[in-house]
Amino acid sequence: MPGPPLLRPSEGSCESPCRQAKLTDSADLRKARRSMGSSWLRRLSAAAPENGSHTLICFPHAGGSVLSFGPLARRVGAEYDVLAVQYPGRQDRRHEPLVGSIPDLVDGLLPAMVEALAGVENFSLFGHSMGSVVAFEVARRLEQESGVAPSVLFASGRRAPSAPQTGRVHLLNDRDLCEQLVRFGGTPTALLEDPEFRAMILSVVRNDYRAIETYECTPGAMVECPIVALTGDRDPDASLADIEAWRAHTSGSFFATSFPGGHFFIDANCGPIAQLIREHSSQAVSS
Repeated sequence: MPGPPLLRPSEGSCESPCRQAKLTDSADLRKARRSMGSSWLRRLSAAAPENGSHTLICFPHAGGSVLSFGPLARRVGAEYDVLAVQYPGRQDRRHEPLVGSIPDLVDGLLPAMVEALAGVENFSLFGHSMGSVVAFEVARRLEQESGVAPSVLFASGRRAPSAPQTGRVHLLNDRDLCEQLVRFGGTPTALLEDPEFRAMILSVVRNDYRAIETYECTPGAMVECPIVALTGDRDPDASLADIEAWRAHTSGSFFATSFPGGHFFIDANCGPIAQLIREHSSQAVSS
């Protein structure tokens, strides 16, 4: 079975929505688009690792794309096959309709996940922000419907699924939404002042915020796999106390930690986070 398309990770830190817009027609994405069309998964590893590797599947934040995990993919190690989910409506899938709810997103993604994991012995899931909830729901469905479980679910920069969804960012007017993006970091004001880029950015971001802010977790929802929750020590959206609540969503082991930084703390901590992934994945496989 052919794997997901090889996509060379971009240089730099985790990309903002505006960076996605600039990279929409990059050579790497054109190559990936030609090779796999509307496939949900992109390979970020330099090459498919040998047999016995550990597969790591990454789920982007609201407004994010596969390129946000490029730096982490380079640091996690050659023994890991790093894949990332490309949500519809952006970059090489920009001509496809956006998906406006977490359940619909998981419904669309799940068949591609099942196909990609066929014959894979060990895999872990890593989600950031909205991607943490998508990864959690994918893990639940895989356990319930396919009888396979991740070695570890890494939930980054997001409150627990059962936490009240109080956000109303998707209801903000365009000006206030732009201000929100600038406050969270990574979105240069100059690009938001460009009408074409601004329209592209806000369409995707508003859709994704609507999906996560209207998400309702099934009461008592749990996974069997271990959960590792992580956040930035200055993240206004997910404190260390907030992520501790992920403990209630697993029947396996649980670990929570923080790193220096705000909501996009992964940018400056790729090395230590890659080490965290290696340690917990290895521990789960060997136990």
